[in-house]
Amino acid sequence: MLRPNMNYAQLKDSYLFFNIAQKIRAYSQAHPGVKLYRMGIGDVTLPLCPAVTEALHKAADDQAAAASFHGYMPECGAPFLRKAIAEHYKARGIQLSEEEVFVSSGASDELGDILDLFDSSNSALITEPAYPAYVDANVIEGREIVHLAGSMENGFLPMPDESCKADLIYLCSPNNPTGAVFSRAQLKEWVDLANRNGSVILFDAAYEAFIEDPSLPRSIFEIEGARTCAIEICSLSKTAGFTGTRLGYTVIPKDLVRLGMSFNDMWVRNRTTKTNGVSYILQRAGEAVFTPLGQQQVMENIRYYKNNAKVLTQALDTAGAWYCGGKNSPYIWMKCPDGMGSWEFFDYLLNEIQVIGTPGEGFGSCGEGYFRFSTFASFEDTKTAAKRLSDLL
Repeated sequence: MLRPNMNYAQLKDSYLFFNIAQKIRAYSQAHPGVKLYRMGIGDVTLPLCPAVTEALHKAADDQAAAASFHGYMPECGAPFLRKAIAEHYKARGIQLSEEEVFVSSGASDELGDILDLFDSSNSALITEPAYPAYVDANVIEGREIVHLAGSMENGFLPMPDESCKADLIYLCSPNNPTGAVFSRAQLKEWVDLANRNGSVILFDAAYEAFIEDPSLPRSIFEIEGARTCAIEICSLSKTAGFTGTRLGYTVIPKDLVRLGMSFNDMWVRNRTTKTNGVSYILQRAGEAVFTPLGQQQVMENIRYYKNNAKVLTQALDTAGAWYCGGKNSPYIWMKCPDGMGSWEFFDYLLNEIQVIGTPGEGFGSCGEGYFRFSTFASFEDTKTAAKRLSDLL
């Protein structure tokens, strides 16, 4: 008899965004025509920048002529895009070969697929609060999970000690949902631990472009020793508005080897077995992101979202609320007032001022009593929401 993957039965119901949608629907039915201010969604609202859309149009035209038509693309990424990404790292002082860069259909896909490289007997340490898919992907694999909780006391940047013996280590900086960013010294501790124990760090750098403080690392490979213990997974979703366009990249150094097995070679074999590559049109759009004009334009969009963050954090400062994030991240993580629970605060904001955020409990048990705001709404909505928050709190 066929046996399904019984690990799926161990997954908790993904109730966070379902519950949010149900509550919003009920409120809107009871209050027709009332405007809601959505500060919870992690999706972008600004359109793709002109350099990207021009590249999309040109690439589509390429596909309409026999002389410039492209069929199957290289499974690991087109040379022109791999080179552009490697040059982008080089400009920031990080030396990568083009063969160490792999083009993907987005960070979310890659975070799940990358687990093919590791035996299911390996344990995974997840620093929390965390993107829920980290946990779920490892539950599906039947992997032992070690939870390391962040807290207000450590700025939601939990640090290792010698009891952290997991084989895989998940780090996200800037963090989703907290917006907290690891310093160089903090990341060096994680890198040193991983190298001592033979662990591999899966470094989620989806929000690195929001870091404005030059003292803070935007890549794990700015840290000495990371090439022998880390994989970096990146996304153009928030950097360049590719949430609906789907494109990202993964960096696997050739120095990353365990038991004589090169993870770079393994990933080449995996991709050439399991994918037919990302489309030519999307890769040309991605290449445009890394041109001087593309960088200028995507940074203008990021500044727009960062200005939203400034407006929201000023409102929280006025209200005397504790929070982290916002400055180097598109997310703001605040402590709920007066001992309120996460869902209680959600209901309070929805009913009193029609502002929607995300209850922290949905990102792990240590998120209970906290709340996430996103800065991806329009400026006008953000300004109104901030005023209502400061008045209410």
